[in-house]
Amino acid sequence: MIPFNAPPVVGTELEYMQSAMESGKLCGDGGFTRRCQQWLEQHFGSKKVLLTPSCTASLEMAAMLIDIQPGDEVIMPSYTFVSTANAFVLRGATIVFVDIRPDTMNIDETRIEAAITAKTRAIVPVHYAGVACDMDVIMALAEKYKLYVIEDAAQGVMSNWRGKALGSIGHIGCFSFHETKNYTAGGEGGATLINDKSLVERAEIIREKGTNRSQFFRGQVDKYTWRDIGSSYLMSDIQAAYLWAQLDAATRINQQRLHLWQRYYDALQPIAASGRITLPSVPPQCRHNAHMFYIKLRDEEDRAALIRWLKEAEILAVFHYIPLHSSPAGQRFGRFDGEDRYTTVESERLLRLPLFYNLSENNHNTVLNSLLSFFS
Repeated sequence: MIPFNAPPVVGTELEYMQSAMESGKLCGDGGFTRRCQQWLEQHFGSKKVLLTPSCTASLEMAAMLIDIQPGDEVIMPSYTFVSTANAFVLRGATIVFVDIRPDTMNIDETRIEAAITAKTRAIVPVHYAGVACDMDVIMALAEKYKLYVIEDAAQGVMSNWRGKALGSIGHIGCFSFHETKNYTAGGEGGATLINDKSLVERAEIIREKGTNRSQFFRGQVDKYTWRDIGSSYLMSDIQAAYLWAQLDAATRINQQRLHLWQRYYDALQPIAASGRITLPSVPPQCRHNAHMFYIKLRDEEDRAALIRWLKEAEILAVFHYIPLHSSPAGQRFGRFDGEDRYTTVESERLLRLPLFYNLSENNHNTVLNSLLSFFS
């Protein structure tokens, strides 16, 4: 079976993990954690990057950091993973879903302003497939209405908008290093990017269970105490060692994924030209990271037929999110603002194809040949 995904392995992971084990420092904020955080800060231009156990933890940390309270409203697309909404629901917020753009599957920036009320506190753009939302419009709206922008850049590591790294544009950005992402911390992992200097000190406190422990270890205070709400949001250093191997090879991983993505695009272009499928759209202001390659079939029935065809050829292809506003929890904790013109219908057409760093050329050819056979 050709899997839909396999975690990236570059070959130096065990060496670095062994080094972490020999250091005697396996809990959070060891040497490999510092290396990864500095790498991310230098490459993406964020004021402060803090590694976390997951992107879910990063989103929860962001909700605490901007003081989301019961009754607040947070605007986001319905076409996203549950963690995007859960992080704010846990703080008592009401989620306001707006429609997506059919070209990028990202939040429709032209629908956001109509959803803003006196209770709105934040906008959460989700950069689907590592393709940027229109951050110029979103940041302008945030400034106009004095709102926070929390970028869910779980899929956006190494992508950018007008040359600026995703996750570094809003007030806070959230990365994922889950095994399904381009870079992993050994299965789980995340990072919180603090781009507003005024939030840095409190972010460190929230991440360290509400204490000023980080300041203590830097010698800024003579003892550390409980200062604020918080939780345990540190990644273990052995996970950071695994992640360091990946970041050290980030350019190589990125180039290989882009190569596989382009092979899909070129091979399927004639089928798209015939009107049978729709290929991904990458606006000219975006540089994407080939996080995924998806196609959109004519309808849900056509998609199901292709899934069966590929499964018979021992190829696993999957669809993605069920829109949150149509789920029981989405209806309980949120509402959809305006018309669901594209979210549901486009989500029912989308199919994700195998794409991962260690996908061999032979297996990729097998997938391509099976696709071409189906459409012929």
